Amino acid sequence: MANDLPGKVCVSCGRLTHEYSEFKCPSCGETNIVRCSHCREIANTYKCSNCGFEGP
Repeated sequence: MANDLPGKVCVSCGRLTHEYSEFKCPSCGETNIVRCSHCREIANTYKCSNCGFEGP
């Protein structure tokens, strides 16, 4: 990922990050879930804004 990109907001902690993973919700498959590397490392929970699915 290039450093000149603006980054994305982590759905777990709400912080702007340049080091993230992005994937579709494993339940509904409609919403993009963005998680920073720190929240992934500590297994911080996330919640899908579309269907309410929660996961680590």
